[in-house]
Amino acid sequence: MDRSSEIADFLRTRRARISPESVGLPADGRARRVPGLRREEAARLAGVSTEYYTRLEQGRAVHPSPEVVDALARALRLDGAEREHLINLFAGPGGRRAPVAPQRVRQGLHLMLQTLDHVPAFVIGRRTDVLASNRLARAVLTDFDALPASRRNLARYYLLDPEARERTGDWEQIACEIVAMLRLEAGYCPQDRKLADLIGELTLKSTEFSTWWNDHRVVRRNHGTTHYRHPVVGDLHFSYESLQPPGDENQTLCVYLPEPGSATAESLRILSSWNAPATGAAPDPHPAGPGA
Repeated sequence: MDRSSEIADFLRTRRARISPESVGLPADGRARRVPGLRREEAARLAGVSTEYYTRLEQGRAVHPSPEVVDALARALRLDGAEREHLINLFAGPGGRRAPVAPQRVRQGLHLMLQTLDHVPAFVIGRRTDVLASNRLARAVLTDFDALPASRRNLARYYLLDPEARERTGDWEQIACEIVAMLRLEAGYCPQDRKLADLIGELTLKSTEFSTWWNDHRVVRRNHGTTHYRHPVVGDLHFSYESLQPPGDENQTLCVYLPEPGSATAESLRILSSWNAPATGAAPDPHPAGPGA
């Protein structure tokens, strides 16, 4: 990942979405060749010179102070994920090395997934790898355990699996957000070879990926709503919560929650009874994730 190009494109796309009127800048009568703010307007809002802002946007001012980064974030109205991404881009690779060891889900989290057997729940790691999932998650989304370990990945599922388009009621929104999650991770660990390989694969195989990737959107999916169309029980509507377990910031527990007493809750009860393990069968602990 070319750091200078990433900084330039991110700042350019962020200022392009802001109209001068929305930040109280008066019309000056000049024709605008590009949407959003001009460089000099973004510089004025951030309290820096146009020359310095131009150097920042071109990646030539490589170590701006935290105060300047904060000023840019305020001027461009960045949210928390975007601010984090901007800090990562200016920080550069630094001492961060691409991870080498496979991720492992500790036994306590596996037990938690089994305890949450009445709702879909799963754990994702780096690059949106699916590290562990319970029975209802596999019934509602797809059976990740049946896939080779290297293919257990949310981005591959949503963007490359035709079944995902059929099952996901809000497919375009979720798939776009998954791409934005990968973009955020690429800013944090630009030297991750496996992540680069995943991005290359998605670029070649997904018709939508490049468009969303080039938007430079970044996001953390912490909570929200989602909708699936199950081939047997029909529509399923959930609120979801994503939590980082203490002790491993690179793993996220995702839980899909139906409204109590709703049709979705009843459908999950039916799915759970159909997918109940055989008496005496021990759950597979799945001690290791898909890869490094």
